[in-house]
Amino acid sequence: MIGRLRRTYRRMPLGTRLALGLGALSLVVFAVVGTALTTYMRDYLSAQLNEQLKLAQVAQSKSIADHGTLQGKKYYRWYYAVYDVSDGTAMLREPEDPGDVPRDVDDFTALARNQVTAGAEITRTEYLKGSGMYRLRACEVKPGVVLVSAAPMEDLEDTVGQLVAIQVVTFVLALLALVVFGRGLLRRGLKPIGDMAHTARGITSHDLTADSARLPVRADGGKGGPEVEELRTAFNTMLEHIDDALAVRTEAEQRLRRFVADASHELRTPLMSVRGYADLFQYAAANAPEERDKHLARLRAEAARMGVLLEDLLLLARLDAADVEAPLRPEDADLTELVRQAADAFRAGHPDRPLTVTTGPEPVRLRLDPLRIRQVLDNLLTNAAVHTPAGTKVTVEVSAEVPAERLGEGAAPASAKRAAESGPRGTTGTAVVRVTDAGPGIPAADQDRVFDRFYRVDKARSRDRGGSGLGLAVACSLVEAHGGTIDLSGEPGATTFTIRLPIGGVDASV
Repeated sequence: MIGRLRRTYRRMPLGTRLALGLGALSLVVFAVVGTALTTYMRDYLSAQLNEQLKLAQVAQSKSIADHGTLQGKKYYRWYYAVYDVSDGTAMLREPEDPGDVPRDVDDFTALARNQVTAGAEITRTEYLKGSGMYRLRACEVKPGVVLVSAAPMEDLEDTVGQLVAIQVVTFVLALLALVVFGRGLLRRGLKPIGDMAHTARGITSHDLTADSARLPVRADGGKGGPEVEELRTAFNTMLEHIDDALAVRTEAEQRLRRFVADASHELRTPLMSVRGYADLFQYAAANAPEERDKHLARLRAEAARMGVLLEDLLLLARLDAADVEAPLRPEDADLTELVRQAADAFRAGHPDRPLTVTTGPEPVRLRLDPLRIRQVLDNLLTNAAVHTPAGTKVTVEVSAEVPAERLGEGAAPASAKRAAESGPRGTTGTAVVRVTDAGPGIPAADQDRVFDRFYRVDKARSRDRGGSGLGLAVACSLVEAHGGTIDLSGEPGATTFTIRLPIGGVDASV
């Protein structure tokens, strides 16, 4: 039975359980208050009755002492008995009226003897047969004469009983009102929690695998108090975190799908070329031997092109898994010297494009992987050569910047040089490389995606003016692996790629 009640209680809503708990607590409080009030009232009425007995016996004792009788100084339903006590024996005097004494006077006689023995007034509560509960009081009228008076306690008990009944009815009504209205208030107060539960159920029914990973439900509102508000804030923060995580996951899945599609597209072309040239080579070997070398050279060129593409893909994969592999080999190097080497190689490969290199008088030393940074510089310069007409001017600038707060402390511009000279030994600052060309520029709609893998501004994916679309993606990943950033800003007539690398350099553990 108890176990069934417990299970039923646990299945009740939280508001109902709180209301019942509040009702049980209130019942205990009501019981304590009612008991205390009833006890106080009983004691008060009992003291009043004792005082009334005392005052009545004072007047009756004087009448007995003067006249030997009570002479009518009586109260309705009270009993009076006068005893002559000598040698421990109490003799009842003949009452004026037979109704003055009860049918059983044993309690009166015993109380009279005890009064003489005690030598003081005695008060007791006794049950008189056929009459009910009475308060008895014995006092000495004069030596050897004792007056015993008895007052009925029926009125006192009736008054206390009425008080108890009023308390019970009042407390029951108050308890019912407290449970009913308290449950309503608790339900209103807990409604935000119910709304959050409804939101959680909505989340469970939402298709998180769909392309749109944004959750359409929220637990909003401003009711419930600070505790519920704190819970609501934590709940919404969690939802925002889930939203962001799902959005990132969805974006990553979309990028992965695009990557797989683009990689398949890029690899399919050289593979088809390799297969075609292999067939041509086989045909030439049997029918036109003079064509074999030409087809073999083309076959090698396509294989080399596919090898470059695979190497770029492998490098991007290693950079994405930098916590597992170490794609960089950092060392102390002069960024200015690396820029000069890349510029010399560019001039040799593209003599039709004037290149200007601007550097400071001092070296810019930092910790980096020289081969990878050189690869970034070559990619940016090659990109400028491929996507601009012949004769387009190209400019490369190298500088070192220090934080604004250090300049605010009175550092002169020369401090940037000193910071660069000090290299990675605990200095702060940024090494900046800007590669600018005066070509037609990149459309604004494409500038946000030029660093995506396999993305080309040329939507037709023609290869007459470019490679596989991985050059800028590789450059961006390499710069980020060094703890830096690469940005693009451009307009018709000027396109600038800005590389920022921390003077402190990349961690050797990368």
